[in-house]
Formats: sequence, structure tokens, C-alpha cells
Amino acid sequence: MKLSSGIEVLEIPAMIMGKQEIIYPTLIWDDQTVLLVDTGFPGQSTQIREAAEGAGAQWSRLNTVILTHQDIDHIGNLASIQRELPGQVRVLAAEAEKAYIQGDLTPVKLAQLEANLPILPEGTKAFYQKLKTVFEDCRVQVDQTLNDGEDLTYGGGITVIATPGHTPGHICLYLHKCKTLVAGDALAVENGTLTLAPASTNLDENLCRESLKKLSEVDIETVICYHGGVFQDQPNRRIAELANPSFSGV
Repeated sequence: MKLSSGIEVLEIPAMIMGKQEIIYPTLIWDDQTVLLVDTGFPGQSTQIREAAEGAGAQWSRLNTVILTHQDIDHIGNLASIQRELPGQVRVLAAEAEKAYIQGDLTPVKLAQLEANLPILPEGTKAFYQKLKTVFEDCRVQVDQTLNDGEDLTYGGGITVIATPGHTPGHICLYLHKCKTLVAGDALAVENGTLTLAPASTNLDENLCRESLKKLSEVDIETVICYHGGVFQDQPNRRIAELANPSFSGV
């Protein structure tokens, strides 16, 4: 889906917990840069390359990746991209996510499983072992760390917004020229409605809502959610509702 000149929401089919779904990386490009926000699961290089080229970007010019956070569906394809385009792709992420992405610390979701390993069902133990191996294969170096409020020049201007809660250093990106929030997993779209990511996937639910309070103060016309896609129905009002601790509906 094209949002503006040089800004495209990619639609990439993915199997998630046994269900066929769509993930939505964001592609931003101009004469100097082709930038991808989040990279999909391991093994999705061909799908993402074809979607990028179908949008009109030159995949061979990809030189920047921004990671909203450490989860495997966001970082999983980056190592493959770097092998495809050796020495070309710089990686940007929040300082609080860097050690997890590089493999210096155990990723949060993996650590949660590991802490309960003795009491996990056998099927979940098998999933843990598989996830551990996948994370080990997906380690990449972060070239530049990003700070809350930092302004980047890509795509007509991007502001980094720290939104911890889903993970310790989760970030969102605000694209100025189209008043669009690239929300990562800070938000999701379900049945056409903007909502919180499932509580079971969040490290700290209260911190998630505090992050949403910050987002509710930004002038947003469009939200891109990695899970669920694009939302444009008065997003500021909806985000303010979701930020209210007493809110429990959808």
C-alpha cells in the first residue's frame, strides 16, 4: 500500500503460531536511500525483495534498516539481507535493544521461556529449542543506536519515539511528510480497529500504556502496525482511549 511518494507499506504473508497472517514492514526510499523498517521472519528475503521492487524501489540500493525491536519476526531476515547485500546495509536500533539484537543478551521472549523451562509442556520446550537456534542464527551488529526524540533525515524527516513496554527499548517512528506513525508492535489492528498488542506478548503492560500516552500527543493521521496493517480512523483519539488504564475494550 502506497502512503506517499517513496513510502510503501509492504504486505508479506507469514505463518504465525500456526496461522496464516500478514506482516507489514515499511519501505522508505529516495535518491539517496532505500530504508526498510523491520525485516520479517528468517527466509523471507525473496518475498520482501519482490514486494519492494513491485512498489518501485531498487532493492539493490537498500542501505539502511531500522529495527523497532528485537523480536524474531522483526529481526529474523536481516542476516540474510546482509549476506545478499554484503557490506552495504547499516542497522539502526535503540540502545536498549542493541545487546539483544547482537546476541550479547538473551532476547526477552526467549528468556521468559527459559525461566520456566522445567515446567513447560514438551511441545513448548521444543518450540523454545527451535526459537533459540533461530535467534542464534539471526544475530547482527547494530551500527548506530537511536535516542528518544532523535530526528533522522530519511524520507522527508523521521522522529524516533521511545515506546518501551512491548520490549525494553521498543521504538516507533514518526514520518513527518505524511503524519504517519510506524508503530512496530506498540499497537496492532484487529478486525479493523486499533488496539494494544496482546498482553501475553508485552514485557510490561503498564509501561505500554505510558508509551501510548506519549503517542497520543503526536499529530498522527495514519498508523502502520506490523500486525494488522494501516489504521486511519481518528488515530489520536483511539490511542488516547487505549492509553487509559481503565480501558479494557477493543
